[in-house]
Amino acid sequence: MIYPNNFEQKIGFDKIRQLISNRCLSPLGEEKAVEMAFSSQYDRIKTQLYQTHEFTRIIQGEDNFPADYFFDVRDSLKKIRVEGTYLIEKEVFDIRRSLETINEILRFFKSRHSTHDAEPYPYLQQLAAEVATFPQLTKQIDAILDKFGHIKDTASPELGNIRRQLTQTVNSISKTLNGILRSAQSEGLVEKDVTPTMRDGRLVIPISPAFKRKLKGIVHDESSTGKTVFIEPAEVVEANNKIRELENEEKREIIRILTVFTNQIRPEIPEILHSYQFLANIDFIRAKALFAMEIEAILPVIENKQQIDWIRAIHPLLYLSHKKQHKPVIPLDLDLTPQAPKGDVGATTNNTLRPKSPSGDFGVILIVSGPNAGGKSVLLKTAGLLQYMLQCGLLIPLGERSTTGVFKDIFLDIGDEQSIENDLSTYSSHLTNMKFMVKNANPQSLILIDEFGGGSEPQIGGAIAEALLHRFNDKGCFGIITTHYQNLKTFADDHEGVINGAMLYDRHEMQPLFKLSIGNPGSSFAIEIARKIGLPEDVIAEASEKVGRDYINMDKYLQDIVRDKRYWESKRQNIRQQEKRLEELTARYEGKLEKTESQRKEIMAQAKAEAERLLADANAKIEKTIREIKEAQAEKEQTKEVRKDLDDFKQTLINRVMTGSTRHPKKSVNKHLGIAGQARNDEIAIGDSVRIKNQQAIGTVLEIKDKNTTIAFGTLKTSIKLDQLEKVSHNQIRKTENHTTTPISNIADTMNEKKLHFKPEIDLRGMRGDEALQAVIYYIDDAIQCNVGRIRILHGTGTGALRQIVREYLKTVSGVKQFKDEHVQLGGAGITVVELE
Repeated sequence: MIYPNNFEQKIGFDKIRQLISNRCLSPLGEEKAVEMAFSSQYDRIKTQLYQTHEFTRIIQGEDNFPADYFFDVRDSLKKIRVEGTYLIEKEVFDIRRSLETINEILRFFKSRHSTHDAEPYPYLQQLAAEVATFPQLTKQIDAILDKFGHIKDTASPELGNIRRQLTQTVNSISKTLNGILRSAQSEGLVEKDVTPTMRDGRLVIPISPAFKRKLKGIVHDESSTGKTVFIEPAEVVEANNKIRELENEEKREIIRILTVFTNQIRPEIPEILHSYQFLANIDFIRAKALFAMEIEAILPVIENKQQIDWIRAIHPLLYLSHKKQHKPVIPLDLDLTPQAPKGDVGATTNNTLRPKSPSGDFGVILIVSGPNAGGKSVLLKTAGLLQYMLQCGLLIPLGERSTTGVFKDIFLDIGDEQSIENDLSTYSSHLTNMKFMVKNANPQSLILIDEFGGGSEPQIGGAIAEALLHRFNDKGCFGIITTHYQNLKTFADDHEGVINGAMLYDRHEMQPLFKLSIGNPGSSFAIEIARKIGLPEDVIAEASEKVGRDYINMDKYLQDIVRDKRYWESKRQNIRQQEKRLEELTARYEGKLEKTESQRKEIMAQAKAEAERLLADANAKIEKTIREIKEAQAEKEQTKEVRKDLDDFKQTLINRVMTGSTRHPKKSVNKHLGIAGQARNDEIAIGDSVRIKNQQAIGTVLEIKDKNTTIAFGTLKTSIKLDQLEKVSHNQIRKTENHTTTPISNIADTMNEKKLHFKPEIDLRGMRGDEALQAVIYYIDDAIQCNVGRIRILHGTGTGALRQIVREYLKTVSGVKQFKDEHVQLGGAGITVVELE
């Protein structure tokens, strides 16, 4: 039961109905929008909600749902129930196209059923399950209509014969007229650019009135200016008469064809109308889905019991209005979940038992207080509108974790209902509504009352309101009631089943927050609002004195409680968000760690296999070289040639290693072959073997420029001052190799390990200049060795000394392609990004 009769207008549902109607494709859907009604049947509500939800998924995920030709031909079909009536061409064409739309919709659902293990749209597919299709009827229409909806020449032999005669006669007349026209033009009776035209369905020649008697024929018309007359030459009068006769015969034959077709379709009218009901339902459901997507509505959890547990509920009309103005809407959290009684089950203050709903729960009544214009009425309308929409089968804008229920009745008392005709004042109209609610309320009812007890003297009005609240609570109904009366707030604290709520207000900014807080009563902020609008301070002081210090303090305490609750609620919400974020980060990093470990194992396995293959190739080449030297008995020229081939192989092997995943085996190969450099004097030259003083690593001089040299340590190149180097003799190289050379497989493993643990970023912050430089030298060498393309050096901004040292060194490294500051949002001048060749 819905009360009062203008309930929809009061909560704004009439606007919702119109918005849905506007999204329908045809009068079929628009009628369904008009017929949409409140229901308390759980199964029916659930079916309608799921149908709409499934259609939102179709709109979002499917591109080929048929949405053309939603024609309403019901009037045409009802018209032909009478014998002797027939459908005209356009009506037949509309039937053809709309039946094809129905067939395509049914094929759409059938195809989705065949391509999925589970039905993707079970509720819509159930709706389409018993809808009839009419392939034979479609074929009959195709036999008589072309693709433009006109009767075909082949619709009947007689029609084809008539149209052939008609064409021949028209061509004959046209030929005759053209001959007459050319003759008249040659005689100067008619202008050169004149052509035959049509008047009253007959072909005529336009001619000047001065020459009309020189052209034999019938004058059919003249122009509005009188300067032209239209003559039908006597030679074509008979032919034009024949055209008229043929056209009449054509019309009679078309009517006969359409009558025959209508007689064939007449017995199937009931089934066709049933199919059009399906098309109407699809049109209506589609419109509801489009509207749901526009207001960001969802399919909430719905249970067959009385409850409201809404998170982030939004008034849809307010949302659409604010959306146009690019303004946000503040959502509401509303909880009327039935709670277990604290004392005796269902006991009330007068020792009666509060009735339960069929689900075994007791009703909850929320008393909402707070300042004027603080959102109390909006809360009431939001609750009423969303619950009514839900039970009309519409998706509603709530948060994902919301839970909804079903009420049998919704009673509303909001706004001014005074009536001069019925001799009702504002207060009398409220009492009339209260009388109806007290009489009809039950545990399955939801009552919504705005400004409870208002419109009368406060003391008696508050007393009557408290007595009515007592009755509503005894009846076990659910409700939301807004008020300013202190006695109702106290009643809520003292009685089971009634709870306080407050619309929050920012006392510092002096503006409402439009948020509901359940658990404590709210302050009206009367003193603060009066002071804000500039009421004289002496008036405010006198008013405060009249109500007494205790009342003022109590109101202040209420404000403090609400403020503290807001603070701790905000803290708790922040903690929840941080915990959720930590959980997400933990899960994400655990996943990345597992993936990295898996990749590491895979890379190690690949590197090991590659190293073993390289070692086998190297050993085979070494053995082949030794064998060739022995077979050639170490002749000098042949030995040089063999050594050259081996050097080429070594270089190829080194290049492959540098692009692969292992160290080059140059030293190991040299050890097995015993190849050493030529002895030279103490002066360092290009090609000499050298090492940094007090270091063991031996490199080769590639370039000497002034006092700087470019040294290659294997595949690693670096620039070092000449006075920091010392030349290495052939014997020293052999000793070093004997002590330092390791098998190729160990080198490959070491290189792979270094690649796996190499980090593309080094942090120099806190280091001294020389310490930082040494770290950068080793880091750049490792990066080049690991074939890394891009690295980041964190040196901070500070005095800029570290940044300068690093960049001066980078300028000297030949393997550095370029370097620059990091993006300003990622560190700016405190980080140098290096790109390596």
